[in-house]
Amino acid sequence: MKRFFQHFYVDLFPTGRLFAAMGTAAVLYLLAFFFPAIEVVPSIFFYAVLALFAVDLLILYRTDDGVYAYRQAPERLSNGDDNEIGIYVENRYGFPVGVGIIDEVPEQFQRRDLSFAIRIGVGERKTVTYQLRPVKRGAYAFGILQLYVQSPIGLARRRYRMGKPDTLPVYPSFLPLKKYELMAISHRLGDFGARKIRRIGHSMEFDQIKSYVPGDDYRTLNWKATARQGQLMANAYMDERAQSIYCIIDKSRVMRMPFRGLSLLDYAINASLALARVVMLKEDKAGLITISDKKGAVIPADRKTGQFNRIMEALYKEKTRYLETDMELLYSVIRQSVKQRSLLVFFTNFESASGMRRQLPFLKRMAQFHSLVVVFFENTELTNLIGGPARDVEEIYLHTVAAKFAFEKRQLVRELNLLGIQAILTPPEDLTVNTINKYLEIKARQVMV
Repeated sequence: MKRFFQHFYVDLFPTGRLFAAMGTAAVLYLLAFFFPAIEVVPSIFFYAVLALFAVDLLILYRTDDGVYAYRQAPERLSNGDDNEIGIYVENRYGFPVGVGIIDEVPEQFQRRDLSFAIRIGVGERKTVTYQLRPVKRGAYAFGILQLYVQSPIGLARRRYRMGKPDTLPVYPSFLPLKKYELMAISHRLGDFGARKIRRIGHSMEFDQIKSYVPGDDYRTLNWKATARQGQLMANAYMDERAQSIYCIIDKSRVMRMPFRGLSLLDYAINASLALARVVMLKEDKAGLITISDKKGAVIPADRKTGQFNRIMEALYKEKTRYLETDMELLYSVIRQSVKQRSLLVFFTNFESASGMRRQLPFLKRMAQFHSLVVVFFENTELTNLIGGPARDVEEIYLHTVAAKFAFEKRQLVRELNLLGIQAILTPPEDLTVNTINKYLEIKARQVMV
C-alpha cells in the first residue's frame, strides 16, 4: 500500500487546467441553483472532467519508462567561465507530451529558478542546454533531474526522477586556453585588447627557408633563394628555447579582494594556468611556486609530458590565507628551488606605497639573480569613481582621494622599473592577456637570461 501511495500519489500533480475545470463545474452548480432548467449540465460536466482525469492518469501511468533523460556535463567545470550543461530528453510514450524540467544544480550557484518547459513528439529526442558560471574552485554537487510529464489532455502531470547525484570538480579556468594558444602562435593578442607585440629581434639559430609573407622582417629575405624560386623567400629562425618561467602566486589576505565574483587569487591562478600553457607551447619550461605565511606548492620548471596537469592539480587545491606573505621565506624558497636564472612572474597586490616598500628589499634581491616581473592589480572601483561626475563637496573629496590612490599605483610601476624590476598594473579582467603579452614581449626581446 505504501509503495502504491508513493508510486501514484507522491508523483502526481494536478495542473491548472484541472483546477480551472473544477472551478467551472462549481460555477455551473451555482447557476443551476438559480436556473433549475440546467441542473443536469453541471453533473454531466463534472463527471466528464472526472472521466478525462481518469483517462489522463491511465495513459500517464500505463508505463514506467514513458520518458528518458540524463544530464550531459563535462568531467570538470572551468572556474570563472560559462560552462555548458545539457539535458537530453526522449519521449517513449505513444503520444506527444509536454515536459517540465527541473535540474538540481549545486547550492553554490544559489539558483532555484532553473526550469525548462518543452514539447516532445512521439519518439522525438531533444536536448536542452544552459550555462553555469562557477566563481570558486572545489567540488560542486549536482542533484537529480525532475521531469513533470503532461499528456495532451493536460489535467495531471506525472513526475519522473531521472539520473543520480553527481559531483563535478571546478578547476582553474581552462576553457579559454585554446584561444590563447592560437593568439600566442599568431602574435595576435592585440585582438583581446592588449597592445601588439613588436618583435625586436630573433635568435640566430636557422630553421628553414620559407615563402615571404607580409609582416615578416624584410631583413630575413634570402636573395639567392628568391632568385632561384622566382618569388620572395625569407629565412626562418628558431626562437631561443628551454627558458625557465616560474609563476609565483601570493596567497595572502591581499589576494582575497573580489571582482565579478572571483577573488584576485583566482584571477592569478587562471592567468598562471594560461601562461603555463603558452610557455610550454613556446617550448620553454613552466614552473610554479605558491606562498603566503607558509611555503605552498613548489613545482620545478619543466616541459615534460604531464607537467601541465601537475600545475593544474596544484592550482586546484590552493586557497587564500589570512596572514601577510613571508617574503623572506619566498626568497629562501627561490634560492633553494630555482638553480638557474629564470623569468619569475610574481602575482601579488599592493594597495599602498608603504605595502610595496615593505617587500621591496626582497624583490630587489630576487631581481639580482632572476628576471622579475611583478604583477599587481588596478582597483577598478576607484577608476569608475574617478570617471564619474562629482555633484557635491563630498563627492569632490572622494574623487580626489581616489585619484591620489590611482596615481600612487602608477608611481609604484615607475619606481619598480627604475630598479630594474618590470611591473604590470592591470585590471583583473585583463590579467591573463596582459601577462601572456608581457611574456611574449620579453621572449621577443631575448632578455630572459
